[in-house]
Amino acid sequence: MKTTTWVIGAILAIVGYAYFCPVTPTKTVSVSGECLTTAPRDRTAITLRVTTLDKNTLKSMRDATSKIAEINAYLSNLDVKTQTTEFNSYEKTEWNHTTQKSVNLGTETTIAIDVSADNMDIIEQVLNQFAGQPNIYVGNLQMFTSSETMQPIMEKCLGDAVRNARERANALVGGDNRVAGKLLNVSYGNATYDNNPTANYRLMTAKAAAESMDAGAFGTLTSKDTNVRVVVSATFEIR
Repeated sequence: MKTTTWVIGAILAIVGYAYFCPVTPTKTVSVSGECLTTAPRDRTAITLRVTTLDKNTLKSMRDATSKIAEINAYLSNLDVKTQTTEFNSYEKTEWNHTTQKSVNLGTETTIAIDVSADNMDIIEQVLNQFAGQPNIYVGNLQMFTSSETMQPIMEKCLGDAVRNARERANALVGGDNRVAGKLLNVSYGNATYDNNPTANYRLMTAKAAAESMDAGAFGTLTSKDTNVRVVVSATFEIR
């Protein structure tokens, strides 16, 4: 009975202390921080597109898949990364203005693959290999920053953005002779962009693309690095 009375008394004492001596709320300051940097564009990419048209649906699809197999066999011997981005087969029609009727031209099959390499010379080699071959077209010649290169740059920029937020917080509370203490909460967003973006080149034959590259028409591909921007929202304890 005495033990029970002692426990109840201790609980009441704690409750009474919490009531008469409430905990002072932690003072905080919330600010944003920013980091701006660049990342080298270390890979060149193109889209190879095979398009076949035939009255026979199976032949149209067979011709397209056979040509893509030939392309993939060649690319397998090069230091490139590939990804199939389109496989489409549909009935193609054309409006005849004389008869005022829609004319069935046959089945058009399109298969596209993205090809990228860390050396522009390899992409030029690919273009020259397929230059002049029928039904092969090229689009989206561009340079970009690979994820392997971007990740450590983005992580460092994130840390710089948090430090920038702390500097801003210190500037805000410094007039009251306070400093930003423990980081209590943080969220972030990031973006990559280019003030002088690479043109999204029109679809052209592999031969025309290779000739354009030889003529230096794609020199702007190496003009600028990728711009990186990271913004954080941070809350610090005020000390």
